[in-house]
Amino acid sequence: MAKRVAIVGAGVSGLASIKCCLEEGLEPTCFERSDDLGGLWRFTEHVEEGRASLYKSVVSNSCKEMSCYSDFPFPEDYPNYVPNSQFLEYLKMYANHFDLLKHIQFKTKVCSVTKCSDFAVSGQWEVVTMHEEKQESAIFDAVMVCTGFLTNPYLPLDSFPGINAFKGQYFHSRQYKHPDIFKDKRVLVIGMGNSGTDIAVEASHLAEKVFLSTTGGGWVISRIFDSGYPWDMVFMTRFQNMLRNSLPTPIVTWLMARKINNWLNHANYSLIPEDRTQLKEFVLNDELPGRIITGKVFIRPSIKEVKENSVIFNNTSKEEPIDIIVFATGYTFAFPFLDESVVKVEDGQASLYKYIFPAHLQKPTLAIIGLIKPLGSMIPTGETQARWAVRVLKGVNKLPPPSVMMEEINARKENKPSWFGLCYCKALQSDYITYIDELLTYINAKPNLFSMLLMDPHLALTIFFGPCSPYQFRLTGPGKWEGARNAIMTQWDRTFKVIKARVLQESPSPFESFLKLFSFLALLVAIFLIFL
Repeated sequence: MAKRVAIVGAGVSGLASIKCCLEEGLEPTCFERSDDLGGLWRFTEHVEEGRASLYKSVVSNSCKEMSCYSDFPFPEDYPNYVPNSQFLEYLKMYANHFDLLKHIQFKTKVCSVTKCSDFAVSGQWEVVTMHEEKQESAIFDAVMVCTGFLTNPYLPLDSFPGINAFKGQYFHSRQYKHPDIFKDKRVLVIGMGNSGTDIAVEASHLAEKVFLSTTGGGWVISRIFDSGYPWDMVFMTRFQNMLRNSLPTPIVTWLMARKINNWLNHANYSLIPEDRTQLKEFVLNDELPGRIITGKVFIRPSIKEVKENSVIFNNTSKEEPIDIIVFATGYTFAFPFLDESVVKVEDGQASLYKYIFPAHLQKPTLAIIGLIKPLGSMIPTGETQARWAVRVLKGVNKLPPPSVMMEEINARKENKPSWFGLCYCKALQSDYITYIDELLTYINAKPNLFSMLLMDPHLALTIFFGPCSPYQFRLTGPGKWEGARNAIMTQWDRTFKVIKARVLQESPSPFESFLKLFSFLALLVAIFLIFL
């Protein structure tokens, strides 16, 4: 009899978890508290409790070739960076293609997930749900939690003296939907993450004046990288990742800062991070520099005091009149349906082995999927987590002893610098390629570049020097996809097809041909030296 698996949430990770369960012969039941799938990517005019909320203009920060499911590319006619409405359509295509909808119970809230009395033997869970005010209880062999970490807004009002006396309007960025509310207003956005920067830029098209307040600064980059290529297809390659992780951290951070500052000198724009040794999440915004240089957005330091109709920034005594304050101050996360004895959240993280499994449970039958912030797309990360987790839940793969898992968890919490590669400053941040490869190794699905170099050198070179697209994760092992190789070899075709609308006649240059031949020979020498 197939093991029954309860899945909480039908967002990007929940859908992947359903599919992974089906691939392994398990029986999934997904509980989604709203009336449709999509999670974060489903825009609604009103904020829904327990579900991530986005504003109308949200566009993906990772391009379509890097942020798709590993065996289901985006349609060719989709833009490289996908608006939320089309992203939702893609998720519905995925669910329909793999026949996932019949495993989802919509408008069903998970009230509690508790261990059964014989958990030490059976590993089973009692899941209590609520549908149309009717409560039901069912027993499951395993549980996968896919609720994300963008549902509980962090609003640190105590850190802003005088905020209670403010007579204007203030709210968390979670409440923001459209820029109309900013028309002819003087707006202050607090927090320079992706949401805060997006909102400040949008507001600047309608508002009288916009201030963007940041305490620590940040690295702002464009979605459009060298020669107009999508940023992550250039940055996220196995070759570059190996190079970064082989160099001392100060050198890596210096090289990265130099590259980013070639596009925008952050010091001149008051954006440069205070701590440049640890990597904060990149801020993806193509418009911000233009709005700053034209006087539409003003960068300011942290807030010293809030008054009835104005604020005073640190390092100045001047009062700036303000009508609306937007707190883009991030999120906390929790699992209200789980007891703290199962998963305890402390200091913005949970004690999870490989960001997935509680280390102390007698039976590894509960997995948290998607509770991670990789320097890469969340879809392939959550999907890879689910592929490994399902095999652990099924009993095919085994976890190390609890003591070994706790040792690794504690080491990660200490966040000691390795002195090589990028240094991540937040608890949930992770090196994308290294983390994915580790999980793929556990399920024997990591591509073997050494053997591939002999059997299929063209593919091996494309994988190593080209974008680390999700299709690589389906070349071998369980869940192998026959279309993976073709998807890899044609990824640039799909990238350019949607933007290369004019057909131009280009005359080949002899010098260019010679240069290409020379570059190819140099590449072969480099490969030989690397794999020697």
